[in-house]
Amino acid sequence: MVLTDRISKHNIRAFLWHAGFLAFAQVFMDVDTVIPAMLIESGGTAFHIGLMTAIMVGGSSFTQIFFAPYLSNQPYKKKFLLMGINLRIFSLLALGTMLFYLNRGHFSLLWLIFILITIFSLSGAFANISYIDLTGKSILQEKRKAFFSTRQIISGSIVLVSAFLAKKTLTLAEFPVNYSYMFYIGGTLLLIASFGFWSIKEVAPSVLRIKGIRHFFGVMRTELKENKKLIYFLGFINTQGVAISFMPFVVLYAKNVFGAVSSDTGNFLLFKVVGVVSVSLLILALAGKAKYRLLLYLNVLLSLTVVLSTYFISDVHLIKYIFIIGGIVYSLYSITMNGVMLEISGHENRALYAGFAGAGNIFPAIFPLIGGSLIGILGFKAFFLLFVVMILISLWFIRKMDCKK
Repeated sequence: MVLTDRISKHNIRAFLWHAGFLAFAQVFMDVDTVIPAMLIESGGTAFHIGLMTAIMVGGSSFTQIFFAPYLSNQPYKKKFLLMGINLRIFSLLALGTMLFYLNRGHFSLLWLIFILITIFSLSGAFANISYIDLTGKSILQEKRKAFFSTRQIISGSIVLVSAFLAKKTLTLAEFPVNYSYMFYIGGTLLLIASFGFWSIKEVAPSVLRIKGIRHFFGVMRTELKENKKLIYFLGFINTQGVAISFMPFVVLYAKNVFGAVSSDTGNFLLFKVVGVVSVSLLILALAGKAKYRLLLYLNVLLSLTVVLSTYFISDVHLIKYIFIIGGIVYSLYSITMNGVMLEISGHENRALYAGFAGAGNIFPAIFPLIGGSLIGILGFKAFFLLFVVMILISLWFIRKMDCKK
């Protein structure tokens, strides 16, 4: 079956169905606000926040190195995408059940949280490889940038509404029951979102074969020699990639320094969504004009603005505005990283390049651990300084990538 304009439109609708209901779910399991706040109220420290962020951001991406060789050998990826989504649904519902029945301060609570968060994150990494491959071969190339932006707008618009529901849910009961409600709702909505993937028309099989980890690294070495942009892309995600792991530490900063409470967490989430929606509308309007390189440079500037604003802020009520910029940074990184990867990869090796991105996602995996330790030993100032250094280094890799589209 050939990818026609009609099939491409059908698949776009299927992907947008998933994006829409996923948007409802995301606010109830937000990795920048809800989960860090839940972990802190469970007795978590800076180290635990670092560990959680390492698992959910960099660590989950790094594990794609193990998933990519296997998935690259599978001609059709749809069933593996559904497998990953179903595991995420299970982990959310299990987390909600655990929080409902366990008391605050229970010794096993933190460890059970980490086990379920790990399942949630790793299954997401597993599904993401298939998602990237399906996106690349199921949507026409000239429609992709508009699709990414439209997806962000739909997600952001729905989240903007559902953020009020999430904020209300957080005040319905005391901890941990309020977070139990959050994850029950999130898991149910994620189940509904998965229906969109069932209708995707996977038009062509992938033919690239990988015999194992050793062969995977051999292919990676070959690609690094033949595609210099891949080297700079890996450098980019190892530096600029730390930006999306910064906001959980802002939640920690707000709670430790200013004594932020659950209602503040709801405000953080709401203002983050405002940032996501704003930048998505702008990029959709400029879909034919905005170059990835310009967006990458803009994200560096905004990332620096986030850390400087956090450091100099003096009132808990002002911190919520930092989450607007944080939402913009998150949205820009998501759009540009996926778009650039599709640009530098070929038609048959997109799943493999997703594995390369995981293999190169080393520093974002360890940065939160280093950050959590720095905060515990030297305080937030040392952590902020390390973050600024990493973001500035990313400028060199962005310049060398020289994205044309």
